[in-house]
Amino acid sequence: MTDPLRLGIAGLGTVGTGVVKIVRQKASLLAARAGRPITISAISARTRDKDRGVTLSDYAWEDDPVALATRDDVDVFVELMGGSDGPAKAATEAAIAAGKDVVTANKAMLAHHGQALAIAAENAGRVLRFEAAVAGGIPVIKALTEGLAGNEITRVMGVMNGTCNYILTRMQSAGLPYDTVFDEAAQLGYLEADPTLDVGGIDAGHKLSLLASIAFGTQVDFDAVDLEGIEKVTIADIRHAADMDYRIKLLGVARMTGRGLEQRMSPCLVPADSPLGQLEGGTNMVVLEGDMVEQIVLRGPGAGEGPTASAVMADVMDIARGCRVSTFGQPAKGLQKAQSALGATPAPYYLRMALEDKPGALAKVAAVLGEAGISIDRMRQYRHDDTTAPVLIVTHKTTRSALDAALDAMSRLDVVATEPVALRIETV
Repeated sequence: MTDPLRLGIAGLGTVGTGVVKIVRQKASLLAARAGRPITISAISARTRDKDRGVTLSDYAWEDDPVALATRDDVDVFVELMGGSDGPAKAATEAAIAAGKDVVTANKAMLAHHGQALAIAAENAGRVLRFEAAVAGGIPVIKALTEGLAGNEITRVMGVMNGTCNYILTRMQSAGLPYDTVFDEAAQLGYLEADPTLDVGGIDAGHKLSLLASIAFGTQVDFDAVDLEGIEKVTIADIRHAADMDYRIKLLGVARMTGRGLEQRMSPCLVPADSPLGQLEGGTNMVVLEGDMVEQIVLRGPGAGEGPTASAVMADVMDIARGCRVSTFGQPAKGLQKAQSALGATPAPYYLRMALEDKPGALAKVAAVLGEAGISIDRMRQYRHDDTTAPVLIVTHKTTRSALDAALDAMSRLDVVATEPVALRIETV
């Protein structure tokens, strides 16, 4: 019989427990599909005696994940601890140095250290795989590195944080304000311990930077991602967007432009009848566009025990079959850091503000936009009962730099009562 592929699993939270369940419950199926048995040699976690709903007594225990990563009876180190640094990074580096292949679900670690880790893996003749780090159960990494390898990718776009999508769609369907739905999401356990990772766009930005690296053949550069969270989106924005047949989504977009690589994660308006516009709840969606294939839409659960463990096992199975793919689709030594091009692609924008109810207020705002070279597609003033008037403006296509200049000038107008909210309208 062919020798088994032996796993060492560090981290026994939701995902780690899910991986153990798959290996235990589907042993025959995995062996048939991989051509060799898949087994677990040893495990590690913060607490040993916690009831995780699955038998763990068959496996050796290591308190130190670095010790686990270097065990002689481990072929593949499965890192499911999380965290950009600390034990996760130390154990991953130790595993590579010890000649182990690595499978991880850690988008933060790869977004910050992916280039160095990929080079270390190459130098050691090992592979570093991370399907579970992006979009949960959606096989988007495999789609980019393998299925679409014959394409020049033109754009990567998607909803990659299920918590934010839950909040925005719940606001839409229930007519509830942001703060109410945020508290609801927290009570349901949807938010990270630091909620800013979710609602601030950081979690999704990590994922976008990884996809951009594969899609455009560049070094991972999370620091170049233009991040904007959903905290400023109000129920009024949700309703105004719906009036215009749009939905608001925390949308990641990456594309190579003539000025460099554009990477942004921000709330955007998308057509209500588009696949992204119809995406509900905690589901993720990634849209890939290539010169040969045109547009591919991948939709599925972005988190959870089963979907994410499924993605981990996809990488394990590839390793068991002898499939050796570079971390980011091509050798990391040849990847260059791309020139950053923030807001390079023109687009229309949605603007919401409150103006003092004075003669000429709208004219002053229109003049500021005109001076910045921005033309108005439509403008609407809503009925009001106080001394400020809610105003909605949709511009024609403009650059973000021109819009920022206009917004800065607006902040100095004596008729602008609130800070304007600006949301990009994305073509999908």
